[in-house]
Amino acid sequence: MIRKAIFAFVGVALSTAALASERPALRSDVTVTSNVVLIGDLIENAGVVANVPVFRAPALGQTGTIAASQVLAAVRPHALVGLDPGAVSEITVTRASRAILPSEIETLVATALAKSYTLSNSTEVSVTFTRPLRTLHLEPTQTGAPQIEQLRFDARSGKFDGTLTLAGVSGMQMRLMGTAVVTAETVELLRPIGRGEIIKMSDLTIRRTPRAQITSETIVDPEQAIGMAARSAINAGRPLHANELMKPELVQRNESVTIVYQMPGLMLAVRGKAGDGGAEGDMIDVVNLQSNRTVRATIIGRGQVAVAPMTARIIAAAAIPSSLSQPSAGANRE
Repeated sequence: MIRKAIFAFVGVALSTAALASERPALRSDVTVTSNVVLIGDLIENAGVVANVPVFRAPALGQTGTIAASQVLAAVRPHALVGLDPGAVSEITVTRASRAILPSEIETLVATALAKSYTLSNSTEVSVTFTRPLRTLHLEPTQTGAPQIEQLRFDARSGKFDGTLTLAGVSGMQMRLMGTAVVTAETVELLRPIGRGEIIKMSDLTIRRTPRAQITSETIVDPEQAIGMAARSAINAGRPLHANELMKPELVQRNESVTIVYQMPGLMLAVRGKAGDGGAEGDMIDVVNLQSNRTVRATIIGRGQVAVAPMTARIIAAAAIPSSLSQPSAGANRE
């Protein structure tokens, strides 16, 4: 008897659970594929009224919300027994779409121009549209490949005109107009730098620049700039040029330096004062503080300059005492 009562209780519980699982309930987030929203899209277990339209769907690819109270009011005439909104206060509705991004359209145009007009590799063709492009949303069933047709290009002005179509879909056309230029990679500064400041890898970036704007001085490899110094202040956001750079200054104007005089069998080092600043290899005027004479010297290191061999002989001879550089009277008599 007890066993029968237990089985009866379990049966009632299971039946109650089954009924609860089949009871109509509001969904909180739905995606629709047509231009109308059906009762079955909004309500789970809607039964025979599931295919009844009640709202207009958002535009392709867009999302909207419907208050739960609006849904309950819309389905009230259909007498959905046991419908309880529960904790759902609004339903988010998204209209499914196939999205074609502006970047995809830009690549299509660049590829078509490169192929039809032999401009360059498509990755080197930069395209700018007359009107900014937006993402193109299509019905999910429209699976045809997008393509560019009726393309025209004026090489002198760089202007193009064409039509975007979808394979297998008649009537789907979008006119595209703009300009196209062939570009190449150039080196730019990420920040302004001051005169004499040394450039590091972290200061540089690579951007594409129209080839017509590139000269023999334009830097295209970061290694050409790393470790160099600015001849004067340089702003960021434009291609960097070799004539704007110099080797880092190793000697500053009026700085104390070591003057190295070197010739076979002899090397002298004396104190001097730089008349100019410069980088390694630059020739500057230097005052020999021992003789107070000005000589031309080449910068060879930080705070160091070297004189030419001929100058070194003259200065070395001048530095040797006369009693050692001329024979004595006694020596002549001998």
